[in-house]
Amino acid sequence: MPNQSRPKVKKSRALGIALTPKAVKYFEARPYPPGEHGRGRKQNSDYKVRLLEKQRLRAQYDVSERQLVRAYERAAKTQGKTGEALVIELERRLDALVLRSGIARTIYQARQMVVHGHIEVNGKKVDKPSFRVRPDDVVMVRERSREKHPFQVAREGGYDTEGETPRYLQVNLKALAFRLDRDPNRKEIPVICDEQLVVEFYAR
Repeated sequence: MPNQSRPKVKKSRALGIALTPKAVKYFEARPYPPGEHGRGRKQNSDYKVRLLEKQRLRAQYDVSERQLVRAYERAAKTQGKTGEALVIELERRLDALVLRSGIARTIYQARQMVVHGHIEVNGKKVDKPSFRVRPDDVVMVRERSREKHPFQVAREGGYDTEGETPRYLQVNLKALAFRLDRDPNRKEIPVICDEQLVVEFYAR
C-alpha cells in the first residue's frame, strides 16, 4: 500500500526532502539520512541515484510502484518530454489537487479525505485518490462533510500557508471548492524531482 508505517520524518531524511510541514524543522536540523551511518561518506552508483529520484517522486505523491509505472506508461505515449508528462500525470490526481488547493495540509491527509468519501467532482462523490481530474472539472467538499474540523480549518485558510496557489487552479476556500482551469505546466508544479532520472530508471 502507498501509505507506509515508516515515520514521515525518517522517510523525509532518507529521501532528502521534507514530506510534511512537521518534517521541515527536523529535516533542517538533521539534513542527512537517519541511522548511525547517516552522515557517512556517500558512494552512489548511477542506479542508486536514479532509484532515489524515483522514490522521491513516489513519496511526494504517496503512490505505489504500480501506480507510478502506470503513470509512466501513459506519459511515454504522449508527445514532448516523457519526464514532464509523468509529473503532470501525477499532478492531475485528485488527492494531489486537493492538497494544492489548500483543502488539505499534507498528501496523506488529502488521500484520507478522498478515501473517506468527503470529496465530490462535478457533483458526484469520488473516493479514488488516483482519479484523474480534467480541465474544467469542479471539485468540492461534500455538503455533509463541511462542518468536520479539518474542513473548518481549511475554510479559514489554515492549510494554505505553504506558498501561492498554483496558477492552474481556481480556488474558493470559503466554499471549499476549486476548479482545474487547464493542464499544469511542469515548472508550475511544486515537486522536487529530476524527472529525467526517473525516466532513465524505467527506460534502462
